[in-house]
Order: sequence, then C-alpha cells, then structure tokens
Amino acid sequence: MSAPLKDISALNRRLVLEAPVETGDGAGGIVRTYEALTTLWAQVTPVSARGDIAADSLGAALRHRIVIRTRGGISTRHRLRDGTRVYRIVALRESAAAASSRSMRRSARIENAI
Repeated sequence: MSAPLKDISALNRRLVLEAPVETGDGAGGIVRTYEALTTLWAQVTPVSARGDIAADSLGAALRHRIVIRTRGGISTRHRLRDGTRVYRIVALRESAAAASSRSMRRSARIENAI
C-alpha cells in the first residue's frame, strides 16, 4: 500500500488529466486523440529508469509514482501531461491510510534527441 499523504504542500506539481477521444478515420479504423479534462496538483516521485529501443529509436523508459487527492473517474485509459511530457497511467490504487489520496504508477518513454 502507498504511504498516506501527510502534508498537502507535497502536492507541488500541476498535471493535466487527459481523456481519450476516438473518431473514425474513414477507412474502418479509429484515430485516438486526447482532450484535457482538468488540472490536478500532484506529488511526483521517480521510481526507475532504463534504456529503451522502440521502432529503431533510442530512448528511455521512466517510471514514476504520483499521488493526487482522491478523484473518481480516473482509469488507465487516461493519461497525464506535464508540459510537453506525456505519461501513461499504468496502475491506480487508493492509499490504505488516507482516504483522501490516490497513488498511481505512470510510465513515459522519452526520445533520445541526438
């Protein structure tokens, strides 16, 4: 279980919560875009990082743990944006000791700009 949020001032990063919007592409497939829902205050803690190659592109896979105040309606279909960085929500869980906070694991792939 995640640690309880003891100090509200620990929520010191503003993240944008985005929801997927799917539209037809005219050829039987879909195009997925994301729409901003709201801005959340969060505590962001790095967990791990490793080198990554995807589609012949060097980069890094990063994992973070974030804590926000409890909010309904968030799922792994949503994503979080921090400026130009986009984070995929991997898992959600309620804090065992504090019903007012929610912990999420999020991951991001950062392209290596050479």
